[in-house]
Amino acid sequence: MTTTKKKKHKAFWKDIKFKYKLTIINENTLEEVVGLRVSKLNGISWLVFTIVVLFVIASLIMVFTPLRNYLPGYMNSEIREQVVNNALRADSLQQVLAKQNLYIANIQDIFRGTVKADTIQSIDSLTTLRADTLMDITQREADFRKQYEEQEMYNLTNLAARTDADGLIFYRPAQGVILRSFDTRQSHIGTDINTESGGNILAVLDGTVVLSTYTAQYGYLIAIQHTQGFMSVYKHCGSLLKREGDAVTGGEPVALAMAAQGEEENKDRHLHFELWHQGKAVNPELYIVF
Repeated sequence: MTTTKKKKHKAFWKDIKFKYKLTIINENTLEEVVGLRVSKLNGISWLVFTIVVLFVIASLIMVFTPLRNYLPGYMNSEIREQVVNNALRADSLQQVLAKQNLYIANIQDIFRGTVKADTIQSIDSLTTLRADTLMDITQREADFRKQYEEQEMYNLTNLAARTDADGLIFYRPAQGVILRSFDTRQSHIGTDINTESGGNILAVLDGTVVLSTYTAQYGYLIAIQHTQGFMSVYKHCGSLLKREGDAVTGGEPVALAMAAQGEEENKDRHLHFELWHQGKAVNPELYIVF
């Protein structure tokens, strides 16, 4: 049995090393023009060598050219920065385009006589007029107001009392100086923070997004339901990063602050932050170190 295997092994190598002669002959003179002796082993060797060379060339092209950014899971810091900047520019352009569309619509209303021309002072005021008076309140916005703006939210006893928040660590929603504090006497049930242009707005606690929308009065707005009956509301955002139903963790960015687009807008750019507990507004400064 062993002798048979050795014979087959020798026969195999003899066959693979056996050289064949490839000849090109002149048809008229029957003279040999080219003669080449090759074996199966030579053919396999040249095929493997060619594949290795092509693989090396392809690898060098992928490593030393921008094509490497198309590889799954690979993207250098410069490309990542460009992607983020382009996303922010696209969002800013979308806001500018929306404002221009509102401006054109109001110009049409001026020609129709719906809007009086003597009430217009600037493009921004004309756009604000459209946003504040001509946009209908959505059903979702109406339901939100009905649910969280009941009469008892102005109860001074409930508003001033610090509710139980044992075991909870609140994150600061945004970096900036407080412009206006919580004051129920002026019906201001939140804290206004002067935010950095395009800065991150963070979730103060772990929770679930229950509202993520745009309203005529508050701009981009996001509300997050937390444990122990707490809810945080972020108004006047520049853009939203989360949708309804998304789970978030404390300190995670959920929105971006307004981007600076002009001197007048810089003065009014701020985050209006509200903290609710069991349907009642509470003073955020009792829980968060701003």
